[in-house]
Amino acid sequence: MECDEVMLTVRITAGEHLLLRRLAQGHRSDVSEVVADALLDIIPTLSAPGDAYRLLGALATPAPCALTVWLPTALADLLAPGAARIAQVTDVRVESASAALGAALRLWLAQDPVRLAANLSVMHAGRSSAAALAAA
Repeated sequence: MECDEVMLTVRITAGEHLLLRRLAQGHRSDVSEVVADALLDIIPTLSAPGDAYRLLGALATPAPCALTVWLPTALADLLAPGAARIAQVTDVRVESASAALGAALRLWLAQDPVRLAANLSVMHAGRSSAAALAAA
């Protein structure tokens, strides 16, 4: 039996968790959907070698809260090549897809909250337009 979603647990701070919940509430979605959107938003910006070191920095910073999220399998499959790229650039192996996701999420949440909300609005507007076209 195939599953089209993967469950991952990430580590974030209490402040990051609160911001994530607020963003989800503001866009009438669940936290997992916002995490998926965050990953789609941040992955294209992480191509330079300096970005790999920023991800390692996010991994090194303590994060006491565990958060379990569901990601579409196709999106979760992007985490392994991302972790491999980090290892290639830095010679440091990222221990798991959850760790890579947590680091990417923390980098995304470190941006200006107003910008994050605006990016989510754009992403959600595109989805509702696609849904309306599919229904027509």
